[in-house]
Amino acid sequence: MLCSGFPTQLIVVGALAAAGLTPLASDGGLSLRFVTALSLIDTALLLGLIACFVAVRGDDPVQLFLGSRGVGRESVLGLLLVPVVLLTVAGLMLTIQSLAPWLRNVEENPLASLLRNGRDVAIFGFVAVVAGGAREEVQRAFVLDRFERHLGGAWVGLVLFSVAFGLGHLLQGYDAAIVTGFLGLAWGLLYLGRRSVVAPLVCHAGFNLAEVLHYAWLSPS
Repeated sequence: MLCSGFPTQLIVVGALAAAGLTPLASDGGLSLRFVTALSLIDTALLLGLIACFVAVRGDDPVQLFLGSRGVGRESVLGLLLVPVVLLTVAGLMLTIQSLAPWLRNVEENPLASLLRNGRDVAIFGFVAVVAGGAREEVQRAFVLDRFERHLGGAWVGLVLFSVAFGLGHLLQGYDAAIVTGFLGLAWGLLYLGRRSVVAPLVCHAGFNLAEVLHYAWLSPS
């Protein structure tokens, strides 16, 4: 539960509020400063917790997160999967819009408002790779490992964490939450099949970066 992402984010949000940082910018959109601070501080806190729990249990972090597969080959696999994921997401979104258009309850992704200029794109791209791709895949591997060994099995953890992963993106709309849940399921399956976070991490980071660049390209500014 502590490493699910929700408790740590609530703590960080409270700390940022106490420091005077608000989630909204002066124009009413999301504040890049707030989102960056929340994402990076939460990443450090969450990875610190995972490191502590791995040490307390006496687990081998290399075996848990990298397995026995070569990092280079896993990285290449992750890169090759990025266009597959992009096409799959596009297909899922089109299918949802065709069969259940009411699920598109957010016309414009609120995260797109963060990309006001080239500097913002670079900052948010970094956040998307580190706090999105890297943190979330290390977190997913840890959670799936704990479910597999102590909490009813890896498949139980995969389903529950994928649902939670999707719900965590409701801000972007019902359709985005559903697709994100499927992405979490796919990256979780990739980890369980490879027993290495490298391929899902690279794929997730590459997908996030491609999304940032896509929204930056569409941004009127």
